Amino acid sequence: MTKSVFVSIVGRTNAGKSSLLNAIVGEKIASVSSKPQTTRTRITGIKTIGDTQMVFMDTPGLHKPKNKLSNHMLSMAKSSVADMDAVLFVVDCTCREISDEETELLGNLMKANQNVILILNKIDLLRDKSELVRMITELNAKYTFTSIIPISVLEDDGVSIVEEEVAKLASEAPHYFPDDKFTDQPERVLAAEMIREKLLLALDKEVPHGIAVGIERMEERDDKDLLDVDAVIYCERMSHKGIVIGKNGTMLKRVASAARRDLETFFQIQVNLKCWVKVKEDWRNKEGLIRNFGLADEGV
Repeated sequence: MTKSVFVSIVGRTNAGKSSLLNAIVGEKIASVSSKPQTTRTRITGIKTIGDTQMVFMDTPGLHKPKNKLSNHMLSMAKSSVADMDAVLFVVDCTCREISDEETELLGNLMKANQNVILILNKIDLLRDKSELVRMITELNAKYTFTSIIPISVLEDDGVSIVEEEVAKLASEAPHYFPDDKFTDQPERVLAAEMIREKLLLALDKEVPHGIAVGIERMEERDDKDLLDVDAVIYCERMSHKGIVIGKNGTMLKRVASAARRDLETFFQIQVNLKCWVKVKEDWRNKEGLIRNFGLADEGV
């Protein structure tokens, strides 16, 4: 008998949702950075242990939208909990209070009688552990959780407990993905996300949020063990293009080199990565471009 369980991972930006997904599946399939709103789309991670397959959906962080793109992102986060077996509600326990967006979603989940596992992440950063007890007590008094799990993704503390609790919610069903598969993301999407992550890490302030990455070509050569990847980095302003390229191309070379190393590690092949930078003015407020970049929530 095989079992399956589908789980959404939700929470505010920078709570550690993508890091948790990567830790569970054992592969880096979701971009991680300290910048808010790093995750823009639903990203599916898959982990199969014995007869049980767990399918996790990472979602954009809960936030106050500022443009059409962030409206799509927020819609994805809220709609992703529908028809799921459970929700991992990830909270940064270093934040003293939960946000209005978190409160609203928790209220809706409770009304729907959804299985909600509360994940209190970043316990390693708490100097006063009594704060953790206070948070658990207050949230437990307001909401009915399936379980509450304090963890530190960074120190791999408690991640296995999350897996165990999720597995308990699996029911008899076929495995919807091959047992050795860890994501449903196309290779081009994974490659684009690796490049975008390096841009997020390298650039400051608002510049990285106005960036999208498209893979124009991704082909393995017939005559040698080499993968050619042609990527276009889109930004919103001509001034941002100059920042992305950098003086004498130094920034673009730095980002491309870091991304190439990740690509080679992930795909286990030598990579020839070429990057170009183009301007698409104010693309985050243009529905056509948002959809072209694959960032639209089809329900909006």
